[in-house]
Amino acid sequence: MFEPRIDPPPAEHWSTYVVDQAWDRFTLEDHAVWDVLFERQVELLGTRVVAQFLDGIDLLRLSHPGIPELGELNAILTPRTGWRTVAVPGLVPDPIFFDMLRERVFPVGNFIRRRAELDYLEAPDCFHDLFGHIPMLAHHEFAAMVEHVGRLGHAAIAAGEGERVARIYWHSVEFGLAKEGRELKILGAGLASSFGEAHFSLESEAVRRLPFAVERAVNTPYRHDAFQPLYLVSQSLDRTVADILGMTPEALLAIDRTRGSLP
Repeated sequence: MFEPRIDPPPAEHWSTYVVDQAWDRFTLEDHAVWDVLFERQVELLGTRVVAQFLDGIDLLRLSHPGIPELGELNAILTPRTGWRTVAVPGLVPDPIFFDMLRERVFPVGNFIRRRAELDYLEAPDCFHDLFGHIPMLAHHEFAAMVEHVGRLGHAAIAAGEGERVARIYWHSVEFGLAKEGRELKILGAGLASSFGEAHFSLESEAVRRLPFAVERAVNTPYRHDAFQPLYLVSQSLDRTVADILGMTPEALLAIDRTRGSLP
């Protein structure tokens, strides 16, 4: 059984952003949209996503029809890795988000897109959050890495350098690729949950793909409003996990950011 560490709360505690999932409020149409998204994305991904992701779907029983109820999900996830999900009404500020991560709490939007928005949604909904992120949090090493990113984020924001950690998170947890043997696979939740960009990230000849390194991630901007022009590729998932876990706040803040995006 995982025993989480409890840190003193910040001035504005993340719990003020938590709302009731109100699972009973979801309509039959909402659940049908989830099922369409889930079936379509699993078929698309096939074996083009890291093996840990597919294992996580099975471990957490996410293939059950309909939008997962967070209490039932947490009953499996929390005893396994100490993580739990909470409902939020939308995006939370970076300081709150990183403080959630460092306490092994993952925010999940309490809404789902409409059928007309299957391929694109500006704000992450519960499909992105639950399908994209939560399967990887069923694995101990990855779960520890995401918690550590939260701790790095807390320290970096306190130093006025929160963007450094936002970029690490973006280029690994959110939009990272990874090698499994000789094959290029999807790692990040933003890719795993996106019908269009999942194809694009692996197949497009119009983008650059560079090896992941923490220093390169810190020096590489990203796009919120379009497919990424560049993806960072973990040479192995274990190596990237180890590299991020080995990063201290002091080492992170010492990284030179004057060189822009590294070649």
